[in-house]
Amino acid sequence: MIAATVPIQRAVDARLLSVDRRGVTRHVLRTQLIDLLQPDDVVIANDAATVPASLRGTHVPTGREIEVRLAARTSLAPATIGHVVAVVFGEGDFRMRTEDRPQPPALHRGDRLVLGPLRATVVSRVNHPRLVLLRLDGTPGEIWLGLARHGRPVQYAHLQEPLAIWDTWTPIAGPPAAFEPPSAGFALSWGVLDALAARGIAFGTLTHAAGLSSLGDPALDAMLPFDEPYVIPRSTARLVNRARARGSRIVAVGTSVVRALEHASAGGAVRAGDGLATGRLGPGSALRVVDAILTGTHEPGTSHHELLRAFAPAATLDLIDDVLNRSGYRTHEFGDSMLLERHVSIDRSSRPSGTLRAEVGRQSTAALNA
Repeated sequence: MIAATVPIQRAVDARLLSVDRRGVTRHVLRTQLIDLLQPDDVVIANDAATVPASLRGTHVPTGREIEVRLAARTSLAPATIGHVVAVVFGEGDFRMRTEDRPQPPALHRGDRLVLGPLRATVVSRVNHPRLVLLRLDGTPGEIWLGLARHGRPVQYAHLQEPLAIWDTWTPIAGPPAAFEPPSAGFALSWGVLDALAARGIAFGTLTHAAGLSSLGDPALDAMLPFDEPYVIPRSTARLVNRARARGSRIVAVGTSVVRALEHASAGGAVRAGDGLATGRLGPGSALRVVDAILTGTHEPGTSHHELLRAFAPAATLDLIDDVLNRSGYRTHEFGDSMLLERHVSIDRSSRPSGTLRAEVGRQSTAALNA
């Protein structure tokens, strides 16, 4: 896949690969998403706005330059912003790949950090020398003001220019909660929402603190995704539970929505209110709620790609990746999209001609004839 290098959320040429529950594929423009949905579907999206979670500053004991990226919270209550888990990087900027960034100075309990107008103390390390629990000085209001004035959105080396905070907000962005954008929602627009309503397709939201997707360190990346808090409104829980009772399809916009809905249904029906998604979804996970996911195109090995293994077996995902690569789909936050239905086992000897294997064959033939 090709990295999307320009932060355009709804590019007119954005594409969508549809993969149904039997592996049948269809290439469409992302603007045709509405044509892939059914009249009784329920679509749920994450309305979290992205927090400016990258803070440049100084490690006081050594005087060295650092970058702190806020990574996890245990609650979405605004007053809890003073206690966060963060990843610390050494010198460098967004033009340097995360995996190439220098290590930060050794971090110890009690170390003070100056982050623009904010001050913080290292409370402890969290299972890794670069992952720390921070206590930010000041009232919640002062901390939020410091983030707004000094913080920047997490940057990506594959982009040509630095991101502004508004580049990371989806059209439905509401409460500041996510540390990286819930980018599957970039595919939405008010026109799409109007079209959903016109076709009788129900739409609801929840708020989930989407976290960092990659940290450039194998040991850190293996910990992803971190525990992430969420809030499900009563109206959304009721919408989903009624849809499940009548057998309607639940379509999640993004992996964060899948995590929240599946965690909130541990006791049966989806529970409204606050929660902390602690589990990892992947191969062997029994999805209780979500039938299909609208997502970006993710590279194998990432936490987002691992979650897709709850929807389809590894062999199917390998074939999907092959189709995406051969077809030149764009990956990362501002790339193309995929609509993936939860897989069902079938007799592969009777696969229809539109399946992934046939698609790979067509792509191979086209490449040879080009």
